[in-house]
Amino acid sequence: MTEVLVPAARLVRWIENFSTRHEEATLTVAGGELAGAATDGSTFAARLPFDAAYDGDADPVAFVDAVTAPDAWGVLLVRKGGFAVARLAGPEIVEHKIGQRHVQGRTKAGGQSQQRFARRRDNQARQAYEAAAGHAARILGADTSGRRQSIPVITGGDHAAIDDVLADARLGRLTVIGPWLAVPDPRRAVLDGAIADAQSVRVEVSNA
Repeated sequence: MTEVLVPAARLVRWIENFSTRHEEATLTVAGGELAGAATDGSTFAARLPFDAAYDGDADPVAFVDAVTAPDAWGVLLVRKGGFAVARLAGPEIVEHKIGQRHVQGRTKAGGQSQQRFARRRDNQARQAYEAAAGHAARILGADTSGRRQSIPVITGGDHAAIDDVLADARLGRLTVIGPWLAVPDPRRAVLDGAIADAQSVRVEVSNA
């Protein structure tokens, strides 16, 4: 079984193509998902973004109509040496910050030199994570009135780096939801792609 992210605008065509490739597919709604079962044994299950449950008709158009982004949500991407954070209202970016911090590469030297490089790398990474946490707290942690609030946030990058940033007490009220986004070092194009992926339909496919 594999999972693919399908933009809502392409889902109807995706289901049509699935039916063509695997013979006619019967659509049902179960467990908050739109499911399809083809006569050759292949199946798919489409899940709304933002962990929302679907309870409408077993119809692709109706399912697409149910795809909506929250009034307030965020994206947080962190890797060693770089981060991107954005707050959105529906599909629109309200505020964002992209930052890069130099983290020294690994060295082949041994002994004390290797230990010094390792300590330096750890310090540089910690400073990068602290910077990411500070910007995330500012952008994601409060509404326009300055009150703390809980909003859904989709994360990606490096698991250990994200865990380190989210350990900051200022981010304790954020609600992390799926999907996890495997992204390269964050840049503006990477952030834009992550925002698009976050709003896409998650489809689990099993080909017979």
